[in-house]
Amino acid sequence: MPHVRSLGEGLHEVRSGFPEGIARAVFYVNKENLVLLHSFVKKTQKTPADDLALARKRKKDHEQNQEV
Repeated sequence: MPHVRSLGEGLHEVRSGFPEGIARAVFYVNKENLVLLHSFVKKTQKTPADDLALARKRKKDHEQNQEV
């Protein structure tokens, strides 16, 4: 699996291995900035729905604040 993959809706996931598991960080690119939305240690094959929902919410909030 690549170190970075698309999760759809402009979200991407980067991963790194640690003794405790595989750490994941969800981010998106806003203009010229990489915006880190959420990170966690993934213990299952699929990205947990709650973690993905939180990243989507934070992306939406960040985009709305950028319009001001």
